[in-house]
Amino acid sequence: MSIRITDIDKHFGNYHALRKLSLEIGEGELIGLLGPSGSGKTTLLRVIAGLEVADAGQIHFNGEDVTRLDVRRRRVGFVFQQYALFRHMTVLQNVSFGLRILPRRERPAAAEIRRRAQTLLERVQLGHLAGRYPDQLSGGQRQRVALARALAMEPQVLLLDEPFGALDAKVRKELRLWLRELHEEMNFTSVFVTHDQEEALEVSDRVVVMKAGCIEQVAAPAELYARPASRFVFDFLGENNILEGRLSSGRLTQGEAWVQWPALAAGEGDAELYIRNHEMTLQAQPAAGAHLPLEVRSVTQIGPQARLTLAPLGWSTAMPWEWVCANAHEQTLPERGERLYAVPTAGSLFMAGEQTPRWLTPVR
Repeated sequence: MSIRITDIDKHFGNYHALRKLSLEIGEGELIGLLGPSGSGKTTLLRVIAGLEVADAGQIHFNGEDVTRLDVRRRRVGFVFQQYALFRHMTVLQNVSFGLRILPRRERPAAAEIRRRAQTLLERVQLGHLAGRYPDQLSGGQRQRVALARALAMEPQVLLLDEPFGALDAKVRKELRLWLRELHEEMNFTSVFVTHDQEEALEVSDRVVVMKAGCIEQVAAPAELYARPASRFVFDFLGENNILEGRLSSGRLTQGEAWVQWPALAAGEGDAELYIRNHEMTLQAQPAAGAHLPLEVRSVTQIGPQARLTLAPLGWSTAMPWEWVCANAHEQTLPERGERLYAVPTAGSLFMAGEQTPRWLTPVR
């Protein structure tokens, strides 16, 4: 089922939740809606479902205009963060509930309802728990039941609103992988809301980054991380080390710190250089093209990784720099108070007032 969203506008009183938003979703795609609180993610999901009515714009499912259809006629499955299971019903009864309350002319026979519900429970790996009640299940199991219940109605589109938000980190990771596998097996069209960057990048075919009711960027996860289209996407995705300064004759300078690359010669004036921690190395002496002195403030080791927090020396920044060592157990780590120099291997430049980055790869 393909979805076409065209110029959707939505207000709640004086609050402008969605602003002339348009989006194309291909059949069988798994789309992640990512953004901060208040960006319009859940509102867009509810408009697609028919739980909210847009003030303007159109929504098409497979070319059919469903803008004015109510939620029951759109054949949309909806999975909520808090499961919304009936505590007095067994797992099997919860999954089959939607089928059992259909009008008689649309309702399958009782045996078919039971067969369909049991088949779905097997598919979500909970067939052995059909006779249990929600309170006897873990959070991850309850979320699988909620997903099976949504799929029992054979929806054209599956919508998920922060489906793993109430779960602990380990269970979230397991269910992300499971949802990805289930989606590939059943090939349904899905849209899910999340504020978790890792979740969006790991699960989605494409990620839609939203800000203040608008779409900032739509891209595949790898492209989105490698080529953020705006300063907002850069700031929202991943961690950045930023050198603010004055750019002149190919050199960006602030206090004692400077970086000089031929690629910087294209600009003049105030600028910011964004450097992600995988785009730099640390060494005991400055490099020929960069002088970025830093002092090690802390070294935190988590399993095979170590995270260094670094304070600028002779220059300032709003946030300390960070660097992650992936295989910390294989090398000697710096000590607190040690002086090191950052050597960028790539970066992205924002001139003052510009929102679109210039991607830079220095000459080594």
